[in-house]
Amino acid sequence: MARLDDVTRFLLDNVGNILSTTRVSRTLTSAGRNVNQRTVEKYVSALTDGLLFYEARRFDVKGTRLLERLEKYYAVDPGFRALFGGGGMDVGRVLENVVYLELVRRGYEVCVGQWGTQEIDFVATRTSERWYIQVAATVRDASVLARELAPLEALADSYPKLILTLDDDPTADHAGITRTNALFWLLGHTRR
Repeated sequence: MARLDDVTRFLLDNVGNILSTTRVSRTLTSAGRNVNQRTVEKYVSALTDGLLFYEARRFDVKGTRLLERLEKYYAVDPGFRALFGGGGMDVGRVLENVVYLELVRRGYEVCVGQWGTQEIDFVATRTSERWYIQVAATVRDASVLARELAPLEALADSYPKLILTLDDDPTADHAGITRTNALFWLLGHTRR
């Protein structure tokens, strides 16, 4: 049971990070908690089958296909981090988890976008509708804003592109990419 707790804590500490069961196994083993990769696979499968975590698969935007392995995992309740201790209060990861849950609640199929070497936090699809979404606690630093814009700017299609932050700023447009407050968006508003 201790190893299951270790894997659960690892997933909670790494919400929003691309993971492989091999990486989880190696990291835990190097920390003195010897657990093989196959056991990690079984635990992760049980945690997703038991609806404690959602798995977001990677989607190659350029090739419009799902990619093999290396998924992200999101807790069905971000409060689990407090129950399992650790995890700290990484506001960006918690916000990303909340946005993921809201997209699922709104009926979207949610994947992690891959465009070459760049990652798009979410590719949310519902019937013929698609959104590309980046999530960051703040983009007030110009380098952070540039980092969040870069993968969205690389996309040549006409689907809407959105950056959600906790910045208390008016909604802004960056060459067709909308940046708005995540709390405002969570309430169902598109512009502020």
